[in-house]
Amino acid sequence: MFAGLPELGVSNGEDLKETLTNCTEPLKAIEQFQIENGVLLPSLQSALPFLDLHSIPRLEFHQTVFDELREKLLDRVSVIASEGKDEQRYTKLEELLEKCFALVKMPSIQPVVMCVMKHLPKVPEKKLKLVMADKELYKACAVEVKRQIWQDNQALFGDEVSPLLKQYILEKDNILLSSDLSVLHNFFSLSPKTRRQGEVVQKLTQMIGKNVKLYDMVLQFLRTLFLRTRNVHYCTLRAELLMSLHDLDISEICTVDPCHKFTWCLDACIREKFVDAKRARELQGFLDGVKKGQEQVLGDLSMILCDPFAINTLALSTIRNLQELISQESLPRDSADLLLLLRMLSLGHGAWDMIDSQVFREPKLDSELITKFLPLLMALVVDDYTFNVEHKLPTEEKAAVSYPSNLPDVFTKFLQENRIACEVGLYYTLHITKQRNKNFLLRLLPALKETFSDSASADIFLHLFTSNLTLLSDEFGSEEFCTSIFDNFFVTFCTKKENVHRHVLRLLLHLHHKVLPAKLESLNKALEPTKTSGDAVKDLYNQLTEKSQQKKPSPPPAAAEPEPTPMDIPLHNVPAPPIL
Repeated sequence: MFAGLPELGVSNGEDLKETLTNCTEPLKAIEQFQIENGVLLPSLQSALPFLDLHSIPRLEFHQTVFDELREKLLDRVSVIASEGKDEQRYTKLEELLEKCFALVKMPSIQPVVMCVMKHLPKVPEKKLKLVMADKELYKACAVEVKRQIWQDNQALFGDEVSPLLKQYILEKDNILLSSDLSVLHNFFSLSPKTRRQGEVVQKLTQMIGKNVKLYDMVLQFLRTLFLRTRNVHYCTLRAELLMSLHDLDISEICTVDPCHKFTWCLDACIREKFVDAKRARELQGFLDGVKKGQEQVLGDLSMILCDPFAINTLALSTIRNLQELISQESLPRDSADLLLLLRMLSLGHGAWDMIDSQVFREPKLDSELITKFLPLLMALVVDDYTFNVEHKLPTEEKAAVSYPSNLPDVFTKFLQENRIACEVGLYYTLHITKQRNKNFLLRLLPALKETFSDSASADIFLHLFTSNLTLLSDEFGSEEFCTSIFDNFFVTFCTKKENVHRHVLRLLLHLHHKVLPAKLESLNKALEPTKTSGDAVKDLYNQLTEKSQQKKPSPPPAAAEPEPTPMDIPLHNVPAPPIL
């Protein structure tokens, strides 16, 4: 507790013990020890007996004085750190640190030592090593001191950051698989600024401060984890972290990150959930402005575009652009804004391949995507619109046509083989579901059973799809509709992917009261967890089973046998007529 006092020439408990052991008059020895080691203030000597008369222990008095002096010293350290020229004030702080560092392990003095180190831009290396070697001291350090330790110790910094990154991914997964299903409050509902106020982003921002080296380390961790796991949430964190530093006006980092202005512009688009013409030109300028020899920037730009919030904004803007082209009777190849959206979607979806291969070159857009797939999708949209208009006409004016059922094979093939076509197709499916367009949904759904990299079974799509399906809740009273949605689509994935199993159970928990009892019973059997199913699936299934049991009507009470009528009485029970 009193470590370091002898080094400063101050007596401690061991000195008192030795004095009492070797003295002949203990009371005089104690009195002498008090005089030598008490508060060296002559005017105080007459006050101490007065305190004794009021039964105030000397320990309480000295502790009060000590606490007051410590607070004044802490204030003085802060004043020194803010006054004078840099060189002068840092020299004063270094001298103070040299005097007090020996007491760093004394709990009562430790705050002063830590405060001095906190205000030093460069703590002497020897002292940093002593702090790093002691777990308790390291834990007590201010983050400003830890930054100086971390910047030369990547492994230790990684140990600090790793739990935060795991927490971040877990939070994202929990949102995607939460029991709440809502169109208005889904994964993409929060604004970018609200998202980066989250605990993990704020902690990382504080840990980095203005230290460019630590910022680069975090980015390297994110790239490595993205490559190792293909988890796109690391791309979200990369963008959120940069914009969090932007919010704090940390110019030391923002000015050196070549992605800053691009991310800032894209962040505004994500906030509006739309890329307008002006911002489209700005984004294109950043992409076209990547100079020869700096192509590596494309790796970070692609990672920022791979952020699901960026992909969502680009895809929604693409659907809106296609609708405008239909109304204008124009072709996709004539829209510069559409071509840029597809270019950025392609760059975002190609992030993993680019960073993995270290070949920093924009992926080339498939010309058939623009000349064949998108016109075909537009034609399907027009067909659907035409049918709906005819369906609303008076009976005598309706054309004798039925809703087209099958999709062209070439359309399905695009969804299977072209990454961007698949993304557009999935988002159009979400769009028509949100519009409650049952006919077009049932027409598109069979094509989604086989998509590029099984994109239709990804958590983000299923999260949005199941939320949008709640708008068609009344349709689930139809066995035909349930068969199309569950048996012909969802259940086909359930045997292969546990995440799909969870999403289906989430949807049924929300809509079970709309489903016919017989159909719900058959779905219960089809969705029963296997031995290898996780606890989350089993828990959801048990909840569904419990709710299904509650829904079953109780059997009617057994009817009492009616009193026999005269026609029901057997003939042998009828009394014989009297003999006249």
